[in-house]
Amino acid sequence: MDSIEQEKLKRKEGWERDLLEQLATASIKEQRRARRWGIFFKLLGFTYLAVLLLLWTPGLFTDAAIKAAKDHTAIIEVKGVIADDTEASADNVITALRSAYEDKKTKGIILRINSPGGSAVQAGYIYDEIKRLRKKHEKIPVYAVVTDMAASGGYYIAAAADEIYVDKASIVGSIGVLMSTFGLEEGMKKLGIERRLLTAGEHKGILDPFSPLKEDEKAHIQTMLDQVHQQFIDAVKEGRGDRLQQDPKLFSGLFWSGEESIRLGLADATGSSSYVARELIGAETLVDYTQAEDLLDRLAKRIGAGAAAFVSSRAGLEQVPSVR
Repeated sequence: MDSIEQEKLKRKEGWERDLLEQLATASIKEQRRARRWGIFFKLLGFTYLAVLLLLWTPGLFTDAAIKAAKDHTAIIEVKGVIADDTEASADNVITALRSAYEDKKTKGIILRINSPGGSAVQAGYIYDEIKRLRKKHEKIPVYAVVTDMAASGGYYIAAAADEIYVDKASIVGSIGVLMSTFGLEEGMKKLGIERRLLTAGEHKGILDPFSPLKEDEKAHIQTMLDQVHQQFIDAVKEGRGDRLQQDPKLFSGLFWSGEESIRLGLADATGSSSYVARELIGAETLVDYTQAEDLLDRLAKRIGAGAAAFVSSRAGLEQVPSVR
């Protein structure tokens, strides 16, 4: 083989080797780039989850843990309707109470109440547990502080505290029991609609809004309401004792301003949570023991609300506020 052919062969082998080196280098660069993008997206995902955690778990990264390391006043919110599926359920409030009592740094407990009432059963559970825990932990006082209102079941719970503090404009009282329904039978007659209700049991259809209310059923319901009302009255009398004034309207279901409630003995004085913690308990640091809603529950509710809004908008429906 002459020198010219040898030179051509060398050039060919060199070109192939260069191409292989370039391909290998490009592959390595692509792998590095893919790894960098993978790390980037992982970091982005972690950041997104952290933001969600902050949005749906308020107070998660506050200084509550630091505050709890020293003497403090425990705050427990009783907010909204009292029912077994709400924030103010007996399970939530009682769990918070027990946690506050178990903390050796807790010097006193404040039930900060803003509730129109709700289930007599749930309120009764909370009332009984407060009384039990107060007796068990006599050195830790429990105060109820009313913000906007403590009405009906809200006041039922407040009555279990050592003392009740209100704002002069708070709504307090409504010591009564109700059960409501509708009577549509006359309207059905005018429309020519016949009600066909089949039951097994003479009174199984009691309170059916499309059937006439029988006098014996009405009397039965009234007896039941009177019994529950008397339970409510007994609880208030036990909790408030001689502080209650002898006013015939006290247990009528009426409600009063915070200022008037003090005169009637339904409350003790005006005062905020910070005032009670500072002046009465002597531990100005406040630590919130209210049971926070689970992150997944918050996320599910928000997704559900968003889906409902989307469906409503697609269906041409308007979302309007409701009142109780």
